[in-house]
Formats: sequence, structure tokens, C-alpha cells
Amino acid sequence: MKKTGLPVLIGLCGRSGAGKGTVGLFFAEEGIPVIDTDAVYREMTGPCGEGGSLSPCMRAVSEIFGPDAVCEDGSLNRTYVSSVVFSAGGKEKRELLNDVTHRLILEEAERRAEKLKAEGYGAVIIDAPLLIESGFYKKCDLVVAVDAPDDVLVRRITLRDGITEAQARARLAAQSSPSEGSVDILIDTDRSLELIRAEIGALSRMIKEKYCNEI
Repeated sequence: MKKTGLPVLIGLCGRSGAGKGTVGLFFAEEGIPVIDTDAVYREMTGPCGEGGSLSPCMRAVSEIFGPDAVCEDGSLNRTYVSSVVFSAGGKEKRELLNDVTHRLILEEAERRAEKLKAEGYGAVIIDAPLLIESGFYKKCDLVVAVDAPDDVLVRRITLRDGITEAQARARLAAQSSPSEGSVDILIDTDRSLELIRAEIGALSRMIKEKYCNEI
């Protein structure tokens, strides 16, 4: 059953190193645009815009952490905020930060999806690492997760980010594996790009035929 009307919302999630970015590019090649919530977050926590006023996201961050959380240009002081949320006793503020930022980011993602609808797109990918944890998956018509064996993810992360294997494994340990109860389609990315691209092509055709014949 469709939940949203057009545009159809397809949630895309996966652990670090699983290949969400690559899968998103393949969807875009098939004519289904992607809203990257990580990019949205970077924009919302960037420097002040015209007029010099803080963004709603940065105002909320300032209320939670105080003025030290905001750099002179109005952007997020990531070093300071990280030192607070990952310190002993920082769990409460970390959860509060996540609650606020998830809500604002996903509200912005919905606005962008509506804009894409106005431009004629019938389906939109919402690329959100915490799609399941944030609860936004409940608003999606289809949830697609990408994953690969831990050893494969560790190898990709260490090569990509220049960190140690121990650091990569610690990062993965802090992330949830795709939940079978919340995920409709699981894509194995421990394969050639050609096979993954072919699967995304078939999936894109199914989405267009089943959910939105208009596109």
C-alpha cells in the first residue's frame, strides 16, 4: 500500500562502507533522484546565510550545547560537540541532539521531495544512514538496504578513510545491521559493480511500473 502519494518515497540505508553512495548513483542513472541526508545535514550546520542569522538547526544545537557549539561563522563546532556527546555522561545530550537533527533533516528531505514532485519526478530516493533508527522508514513506500560481510566493510572503510582495522570494526559495532522486519529489499554489494547496476536497473523499472506509472 502506498503511504505518501506521489512522489513515491524509497528509503535507502546501510552501514558504513556498504556502498549506499554507489547504489544512489545507479538509481540516479535510472532517472530516480536522490536526496542525501548527510549533505542536507552539512548544509543545515554550515555557515550563516544572508543576513547572518543561524539556521533553525544551529539555533537548536546552540540551545542544547550553549554558545561554544557555534563557530564564529555560525557553523557547527564539530570538535566541541563531539567532545560532549562522546564523553562520559554524554548519552543524554547525544540522544537529544539526534532527536532534534533527525526531525529537522527529515522535514527538509520531505520539502525537497515535494519540490522534485513539482518538477515532474514520480519517485525519490531518501538516502539516510539512520533511516530505521529515526523512524522515517515508516513514511517510505519501500525501504532498500545495502550490506556486505563485515570483513568486506572493514576493508572498504580502512582504504577509504585511512583508519585502522580496529577503528573500522569499532565503527561498525556502533551501527545497526539492516533489520529484516523494516527492510523490503536487501542488496548485497559484495559483487561486481555490473551486477549491482543491473539489479538497480531492474528495481527501478519495478518501482516505476508498480508505484508510479507516470514517470
